[in-house]
Amino acid sequence: MLRWINWWPPFLGMGIKVRHIAQDFRAVDVEMVQRFWNTNYVGVHFGGSLFAMTDPFFMLMLLENLGPDYIVWDKAASIRYRKPAMGVVRAEFRLSAEQIDEVRQAAEAKAKVEPMFLVQIKDRSDEVVAEVERTLHVRKKSS
Repeated sequence: MLRWINWWPPFLGMGIKVRHIAQDFRAVDVEMVQRFWNTNYVGVHFGGSLFAMTDPFFMLMLLENLGPDYIVWDKAASIRYRKPAMGVVRAEFRLSAEQIDEVRQAAEAKAKVEPMFLVQIKDRSDEVVAEVERTLHVRKKSS
């Protein structure tokens, strides 16, 4: 999947690179180098590229961990810019076993569940440049 996703046209066009996907799909590391095509008018990373580098990782991670008996979709997302982003930026996505179990149990008990996950986008000096909150839609498939 790592080779495929780095050739996905939206990521390729924005300069987004997936650097690591854990075998258990509980960790994904993404980075983006600033280039002229992902820089805005004032010389910092284009906000749309920062937002795009967080899509669709929590959905993929949860889908892989819950398995084929579940439907998982991105439902909503929001971004809060903390400071101008320049140079190389990165996002580290993590799902714990506890988070996965909570979602599975909630989906078993209810018709649907909408868990929220937060990821920080950081620069080279480890400062947070943006925070993205992603809401997923999860439900058990009908038998």
